[in-house]
This record gives sequence, structure tokens and C-alpha cells, in this order.
Amino acid sequence: MSLYYVQKLLYQLNRDPAVRKRYETDFDGLLKDYDLTDEEIRAIKDPDIGLLFVLGVNGQILMHYAALHAIPWDDYLQMMRDGVAKYGDVREGVYLVTGYEGVPAHDEMLKNSGGAAATKSED
Repeated sequence: MSLYYVQKLLYQLNRDPAVRKRYETDFDGLLKDYDLTDEEIRAIKDPDIGLLFVLGVNGQILMHYAALHAIPWDDYLQMMRDGVAKYGDVREGVYLVTGYEGVPAHDEMLKNSGGAAATKSED
């Protein structure tokens, strides 16, 4: 798996105007510049936010990719939940290494701590 390259591509899409231009004009050519698996390419092209999350893409990077596709915040969060339900637990990356227990546990922690996401979900 090439999580590093997936994250690098998504990060650069958010930061580099030249990469964004290639994304808009030569997406397939841009993808060839990164060492990606077929599964990763499919997830990026779809975009399958849930699969990207399960593959281990950091949420700070992934949320910008979702925004690029005009995916509303609540839908973005649900897509991550759906990804875990469909594809299984997070496979690698920071969420796996830090003992991340999944979106439901994270949501519950935010609700119990009175975090901003808890306030939003109670509206």
C-alpha cells in the first residue's frame, strides 16, 4: 500500500496550484506521477471518502479533498462511518498507530467532552 503517496497527492491538491491545474486538465497523467495501487486510484477518482479513510488518510488532509468535491461536513463524517462499515477497520496510518477506536468512539468522546462537533450534532 502507498498511503504516503495518497496523502502526498491529496495534500498537494490543496496546496499547489500547478497540481490542482493538472487535476483539472490531466487527472490520469497526474495520478501516474504517484506510486498508487488500483484500489487507491479508484478511491481517489470516485471519490470514495470512506475507503480513503479506511486506507489511513489523515482526516486533516481528507477533509480538504472532500471540500474540493463540495461534500458537506455531515456527509463527510457519515462517509467515514460508512467506509468502516463497508471496508472494515482503518488499515494503517495515524489512526491505527495511535489506537484510534473509530468514528463512533471518537464522536462519543467529543460529546462527553463538550467539543464543537458535539454541539453541532445536537442542533
